[in-house]
Amino acid sequence: MASIQTIFQTNVPQRRATLADGVVLLSLAVVFYAGLTLAANFTHAQAPVEQISLAPGAIPLYTLFSVTRMLAAYILSTLFTLIYGRMAAYNRRAERIMMPLLDVLQSVPILSFLPVVLLSLSAVMPQRAAAELASIVLIFTSQAWNMTFAWYQSLTTIPKELREASAIFRLNRWMNFKSLELPFAAISLIWNSMMSWAGGWFFLMAAEIFTVGQESFRLPGLGAYLQAAAFQGNLKALAWGLGTLIVVIVIMDQWIWRPLLAWADRFKIEMAESDNPPTSWFYDLAHNARIVRWFENRIAAPLFEWIDLTLIRRYPMEDVIGGSDEKPGAGFYLSAVLGAGLLIYGAYRLGTTFFLLPLNEWFLILSGVFATMLRVFISLAIAMLWTIPVGYAIGSNPRVASWLQPIVQVVASLPATALFPILVAALASLYGGLNLSAVLLMLMGTQWYLLFNIIAGAAAIPQDLKYTSSLLGIRGWERWRTLILPALFPFIVTGSITASGGAWNASIVAEYIQFGGKTLSVTGIGAVIASATASGNYALLLASTLSMILTVVLINRLLWRRLYRLAGERFKME
Repeated sequence: MASIQTIFQTNVPQRRATLADGVVLLSLAVVFYAGLTLAANFTHAQAPVEQISLAPGAIPLYTLFSVTRMLAAYILSTLFTLIYGRMAAYNRRAERIMMPLLDVLQSVPILSFLPVVLLSLSAVMPQRAAAELASIVLIFTSQAWNMTFAWYQSLTTIPKELREASAIFRLNRWMNFKSLELPFAAISLIWNSMMSWAGGWFFLMAAEIFTVGQESFRLPGLGAYLQAAAFQGNLKALAWGLGTLIVVIVIMDQWIWRPLLAWADRFKIEMAESDNPPTSWFYDLAHNARIVRWFENRIAAPLFEWIDLTLIRRYPMEDVIGGSDEKPGAGFYLSAVLGAGLLIYGAYRLGTTFFLLPLNEWFLILSGVFATMLRVFISLAIAMLWTIPVGYAIGSNPRVASWLQPIVQVVASLPATALFPILVAALASLYGGLNLSAVLLMLMGTQWYLLFNIIAGAAAIPQDLKYTSSLLGIRGWERWRTLILPALFPFIVTGSITASGGAWNASIVAEYIQFGGKTLSVTGIGAVIASATASGNYALLLASTLSMILTVVLINRLLWRRLYRLAGERFKME
């Protein structure tokens, strides 16, 4: 037992929180204040009014629009993930700012971006272009954070032996990225990409139809179709929209995600081949197709070879094991002085705004934070109870995954906000029905982050470790304690951080519901934010959003970040 446990142990110096958290929070508060001030001055602009047809014939074109927005947001999320996560993992000076900033960004509710992003863009761009770009940015905010956390976690848990091997071969940064970092993180990135698409579908309705003050913005798309159907109580149109969404999800599973998982299985760190590796009929078909082999040999291979040679010539070979800690130059200090001046002025304006906020609204914010926090922890606890065993079963047994994976993707991708009004109508007559329905919707926005990360962790457990535990006769709880839970721990922490952020975000649509022309709400900070957004009360929106962010950051710093360090210290597989 001890021999297996030591595989997951190492010593990594602990880095504690600094004033960076406070600087990041204050900076974001000032940016939000500036954006809301700009937005308030341009609410007179005419919003694009697009009539959403609920005819089934409009669905194919709407689906194309939505998938295009999702794809644009995913490309943006991938670029952000690879650049941001790598800088945070390898530059200790940057990490002190970037990781607290990531904590803050993933806790900012998606609807709080609306006035800042949309109306600010409307001030400098045509209304339709601003609405489209704002929709992509909002979908990006539901996709990027979990991918970035997963990439960062993978980079910080690469075994020391692999780092030393890359140093011996003197790989430059490009070859190190291509040959070590990306392959090591491939399985986790693919599963988190699936989760990102699911999260994008979840918030698609909010990203295509939204109201800010007196402005109502509508973009043609599947999310807008589902939102309009839910608001009108048109169950037939709702069924058509959900059916289309399920078809799109199944097509993506069979033609994209399952082939990628089958391809990425080669990157598992193991001495023995898995008994049941993941398979894909489309991957086998494409792998054996003559045109695909021709494309690989004549186009892809020469292109990648040219890229490798170009980057090798341009960048010298270097040791990339250690983190960079370069001393800043004069430009850094000048920027710091200017930034400090702006922060001081912004803090003064913020204080003025908050001072004018009525006391009863501050009480509403405080009570809302505690009510939503309770719902978040309840939903997270329920999610952990089932996602850990089910996620391990799917990730460690490809036969189980072959029929459960599509079901999980479909259920995770269904925008619960489309089904939520029906759920509220069914539970409204019960005592505490609205509170129960709010917890259920937050659970729907929480559990999938945990599940997909746990599946990725289970799939990455080396087969030889499983054989070793079997040879030692380790079974039952002892097997979970010495092998499974230590291997899953970094993925559980990553999933919990993004899941808690997802629960706080979901509180906005869970605590403030519009259905059939009626508005229902429960006590919670999400309801305060949604109500302030709908009414255009920017002072209350700013105060409630920053209160939610501060609460989430404190929880992340006091709980999840400490568990992250524990994962890096004790549960590396080396």
